[in-house]
Order: sequence, then structure tokens, then C-alpha cells
Amino acid sequence: MLVADVEQLLEDPQQAERLRSDCWIFGDSLEHLRDPWRVLRRVHGLLSPGGTVCACIPNAQHWSLQARLCLGQFVYEESGLLDRTHLRWFTPSTMVALFEDTGFRILSSQPRLFPHPAEQPVLDQIRAFASRLGGDPEQAVRDARPLQLVIRAERC
Repeated sequence: MLVADVEQLLEDPQQAERLRSDCWIFGDSLEHLRDPWRVLRRVHGLLSPGGTVCACIPNAQHWSLQARLCLGQFVYEESGLLDRTHLRWFTPSTMVALFEDTGFRILSSQPRLFPHPAEQPVLDQIRAFASRLGGDPEQAVRDARPLQLVIRAERC
């Protein structure tokens, strides 16, 4: 294990070369980077053929965040979805794009669900809102339920 600023570390070719691997793990960290796209492109070049990246990423489309936005309550907190140290925000579809745009193929995407009593009424409203906007209401609900997604992606 190495503790370092991954963005700086990957900019140094000598240091980066020492980081060749079969798997990189980004546990709740990509959203804290200035340029996660650049990091994943660099990591792509350091992975062996068939190498993988595993990442856990908070979902900016979560029902609780949509409810807060509706009420104008985008208030940063010490931890969670509105962690004050988050620099980037991703929805399920933009998470897929993050990996595909940097040379990866998604192998699996597992939602982390944490049911809450307030969830169902908000999901009903998300369903109705998506329908009124011409979107797929069931997809909107599926995307709003996970607090996080755990993604496993393979180097293409």
C-alpha cells in the first residue's frame, strides 16, 4: 500500500511506472479528485491486459439529494453525499461514461441500497416528474435508489 496524492504521483513517469498492477481500487475517492478522467487514463496505461479497476462512487442522483435540491437545501456536510470535500459529482449514467471515456468496459455495477421510511414518497414524485419530462419513470427510480455504486471495469 502507498499513501500519496494519486494525481501528483501519476504525473511523475518514474513513480507511475512503479505502479503497474492488475487491479486498482478507488474506494470513495474518485469524487475527491480534480481530474478523475486523467487519473483513470493514466491508470489504464499502468494496468496489465485484462486488468481491472474497482470503484465505489456516491450517486448524485440519489432520491435524498433530489429532494434536498428541490427544497434548495444543497448544504455541504462533514460526510455523506454532500461531503464538503467532494469536487466531482456523478450519476449512474455519468459513472458509466467516466469509465468508457477513459478506455474501460464496465463488467459490473452493484448498487448500495439503504432503505429509508421517507424514500417511497420521494420516489413516487421522481417517477411522476420523469414521466412529465418524457423520461423513463422506472429508470429514474432505479437510478435514484442507490446511495453509491460499486463498479468493476476492465481495461479495453
